[in-house]
Amino acid sequence: MLNSKQRAKLRSIANTMETILIIGKGGIDENVIRQADEALEKREMFKGKVLETCELNAREAAAELTEKTNSESVQIIGQKFVLYRRNPNPKKRVIELDD
Repeated sequence: MLNSKQRAKLRSIANTMETILIIGKGGIDENVIRQADEALEKREMFKGKVLETCELNAREAAAELTEKTNSESVQIIGQKFVLYRRNPNPKKRVIELDD
């Protein structure tokens, strides 16, 4: 569970990130879950966007993806969301957070 200081640091990092996952009218399927999981594995954090054609809103999509990828929601603004999952291996961590 992220504390407020950690969440603030992640939000500041996310400001400069490009959106790499887009959820369209197909919603969240196995392919989207796989892409999200791979992004979290490599980057620890990514920004996603929900298109207007999707039946889910950003909050619902983020909640479903956090559950399926064992990650945490950092921020949801409009149709964009940011998810984070800490790498269990300290040597492979991309983002260092104070505990």
